[in-house]
Amino acid sequence: MRREARGIRKPLLRAALLSGLLALALAGQAWLLAGLLDQAVFAHVPLGRLWPLWLGLLLLAVLRFALSVGARRTVFRAAQHLAQELRARLLRGAQALGPYGLRAQASGDLITRLVDGIEAILGYFARYLPQLGNALLLPALLAVCVFPADWLSGLVLLLTAPLIPLFMTLVGKAAGQASERRYAQLTRLGAAFIEALGGLVTLRQLGAAERCARRLDSECEEYRALTMQVLRIAFLSALVLEFFATVSIAVVAVLIGFRLLWGELQLRAGLFVLLLAPEFYLPLRALGGLRHTRMDALAAAQRLSVLDDVPPVSGARLAGGARAAPAGPPEIRIERVSYAHSGRAAALRECSIVLKARRVTALVGDTGAGKSTLLELLLGFAVPDAGRLWVDGVDLTGLDPVQWRARLAWVPQQPHVFEGSVRDNLLLAAPEAGADAVRLAAERSGLAAVIARLPKGWDTALGERGLGLSGGELQRLALARALLREQAAVWLLDEPTAHLDPDGAHAVEAVIRAAAATRTVVLVAHRLSAARSADWVAVLRAGRVVEQGTPLELERTRGAYADLLQAELQ
Repeated sequence: MRREARGIRKPLLRAALLSGLLALALAGQAWLLAGLLDQAVFAHVPLGRLWPLWLGLLLLAVLRFALSVGARRTVFRAAQHLAQELRARLLRGAQALGPYGLRAQASGDLITRLVDGIEAILGYFARYLPQLGNALLLPALLAVCVFPADWLSGLVLLLTAPLIPLFMTLVGKAAGQASERRYAQLTRLGAAFIEALGGLVTLRQLGAAERCARRLDSECEEYRALTMQVLRIAFLSALVLEFFATVSIAVVAVLIGFRLLWGELQLRAGLFVLLLAPEFYLPLRALGGLRHTRMDALAAAQRLSVLDDVPPVSGARLAGGARAAPAGPPEIRIERVSYAHSGRAAALRECSIVLKARRVTALVGDTGAGKSTLLELLLGFAVPDAGRLWVDGVDLTGLDPVQWRARLAWVPQQPHVFEGSVRDNLLLAAPEAGADAVRLAAERSGLAAVIARLPKGWDTALGERGLGLSGGELQRLALARALLREQAAVWLLDEPTAHLDPDGAHAVEAVIRAAAATRTVVLVAHRLSAARSADWVAVLRAGRVVEQGTPLELERTRGAYADLLQAELQ
């Protein structure tokens, strides 16, 4: 928080200068008002003759209003700009974590941090920090104005002023702990709500919606209780601060009253001090009222720090080289690659294989053998812990990651669909593609037949995560995206026929075979029927390539591939 505050130091200083001028204007206004009351009430001077004092009060009131508005706008605009930059930087941090890093972040928790967390920090910079400056500056300036008029009252103000921050600190520890618990519960509630909303259809189908609603009610009730606890502490803190401020003002008033009675103090000076005494404690009381704002911001900052200034986790992205990716279909050599997910056993162990250009290489093996991990290494979502991936003789980590991914077409097992029309979701792969290219990609992938059955054709709106399309139709959409990326020299396919019937699977396999004539195609096959049409098959077991060759050769050798075939038939 201190580091971020340095970014708005100049606006804070300008606001402090305006607040200082505001304090001086306040002191001038109090002096004029005390003189006006002294002349009008006790000296019986006609009000018409006191017009200079009236005019001075009016001008100072306008000046105070202008200075107050200027100070608030200066800080708020700077804080708002800082919050926008912080949110953008944290979004980049979340993006830099990559798929692996984000798997550890619940989507609802992440959304709560980036929305409510930033709003809490905005309040800290826009309200608390300026008020902290006011609490340090304004009482000092007002005390300087009071001392020439009455040194005894000024001494009382200086001696009683530290009581307010003292009790504010004592109460602050409990308030800080309560705010941390409240914000932690808020993030849990946000995560639970987003997850429940995303799985609402499944919950209804399984009859678990009511149970989920009761759990959300329980989370909401806990959040309400924690919020009330924070408010109780805040009200207690405000009560304590108001009590000591009121007692201090009363002490000053009593001393002034007795000294006026004894003739030791002039009336104008006494009125002047009485008018300034409440204003002396006001910045300190206002700071105490904003104590919970600081606590909320600190609690939010602790959660947001996960996304800020944290180097990408191992495997979050490519190393960031500057070499351009190869133009044609490359030969990819995987040499003794090892990789372990954070906190898990190694997914790949000295894995070696050659992915030749212009052929379909199928990766097969049991669940957890490392097939999908190998694809994610090729996508640049992960960097090997050991070993190298060579692309036409160039280390993959030395390639420009943006250019490399521009040369890839990725068909996952569970394609993601965004809120929007069918056309919008297809054009994500190549926004500049023309109508003819889009139509051809849809026809070759079999998506055109799906679109013909939709109520609004290409303009049919799809829900998030593909609501409105079946699993097989989503696979065809993902394949159409790959076909639309004509510049892609490498196709990475994760079980592209998993949700298709036999006829649909054969049609997709034909498209893949045609694409392999000008590309390097890597196919993860969980069903071995899809691997039989490949040119080359690599069998993975426990992160290692234990067997490779053509499908026919591997069937005849009666090795690991034949065992997998036999297990699938059973």
